[in-house]
Amino acid sequence: MEKICGIELKGKQANIAVITSEGDEWQYVETKLRKITLEDDESGASVRAFYEHCVDFLKTEEIDHVVIKKRNKKGNFAGGPLSFKMEGLLQLAFEETQLLAAASISASHKKHNYSSPSSLKKYQQQAFLTACAFHTQQNK
Repeated sequence: MEKICGIELKGKQANIAVITSEGDEWQYVETKLRKITLEDDESGASVRAFYEHCVDFLKTEEIDHVVIKKRNKKGNFAGGPLSFKMEGLLQLAFEETQLLAAASISASHKKHNYSSPSSLKKYQQQAFLTACAFHTQQNK
């Protein structure tokens, strides 16, 4: 059984959703931590705290795969510089971090119609869909 952590970077937050995966089956995992915030990106102590919080969470939850919803680098819907800083920190925290395009996530959701668990918070929705889409891609 593997644990997949889906992440959506939005503003100062890394929104998190975790699923377990075994073969074609998956299940949402309720975790105490649902988001990690980077309080002040200009403070070295705050950046280090964000990084250490990510490392602790990934180790505690015994995560096997980290998947981040990819943001555009330019254009109207481009991700902000802060989200790319957080992405870099997450990639340092977990070497095998994958990026998944929003179009792939949407197509996978449309095809498989993942049902969201009732305990999932609205802000976790995209992180959850990211984890589910990754699971589906791994089991083709």
